[in-house]
Amino acid sequence: MSFSSEIKEELSKLNTFGNKDLIYCELYGYILSGNARFIQNRIKFSTNSEYNINRFGKILSKLEIDYKIKVQGNNYIITFNKELLNLSNIQTSTTDEKRAVIRGAFMGGGLINNPNSKYHLEITFNSEENQKIVQDIINEFNITTKNLARKHGYSLYIKEGEIISDFLAVIGANKAVIRYEEIRVIKDKRNNINRIVNCETANLNKTIEASVLQVQAINLIKSKKKFEELPENLKEIAEIRLKNPDANLVELGEMLDIPISKSGVNHRLNKLLEIAKELEKK
Repeated sequence: MSFSSEIKEELSKLNTFGNKDLIYCELYGYILSGNARFIQNRIKFSTNSEYNINRFGKILSKLEIDYKIKVQGNNYIITFNKELLNLSNIQTSTTDEKRAVIRGAFMGGGLINNPNSKYHLEITFNSEENQKIVQDIINEFNITTKNLARKHGYSLYIKEGEIISDFLAVIGANKAVIRYEEIRVIKDKRNNINRIVNCETANLNKTIEASVLQVQAINLIKSKKKFEELPENLKEIAEIRLKNPDANLVELGEMLDIPISKSGVNHRLNKLLEIAKELEKK
């Protein structure tokens, strides 16, 4: 079962049928979504989710609206007379009513990726007007969504894990929030570890590359019989570098008879590189 299906299964079991206004608001959200169509005097809603069609049918039953369901391929299709629904009477003044509209829109046209793969939540709509209605309501919960105009409709989407979690909490998918957060925390920790490892690997590679050049420079100076002419501080760091090719600058500095800073070690090694470069020209 997909992550979207799991969430819709949870939402389909919510007992929010004690208040008729909330039932109307959730139905309104369904109708605003991309899977609802107005065909002459009928409203047609289609979905491939059994949980979704059961929820939709229960909503219509609670509102005493007659409907028909048929199966077409993998889709469930439910139709009813739009004259039985007076959308102009629907109010979205309370927080619960607004949550119900958003929940209906997500149930009707929403999807969410498994956070193990990527963070992505999207709700589709048939018109830009419907998209704007739902977006304005979502914004009242301080949840930012982005717009997308598709070839066959419009979408709202969220790609930030934390915001998706907030959205799920708004529509009442509390179990999904817990699971989503668990996955998100583990994924973020794994990504942080990978970034640290990659950073350390990059730093190690730089240390090794620099060390190779330094060792080559020191050997060149020795081959030119110029090593004994070097100042004592340069000879000391050169000998330590030859004996410790894998050490970083901090470690080299600590090995000296009189320890010096990382920048001090770097200065001495760069001086050796300059001397070797001049000797190459001769």
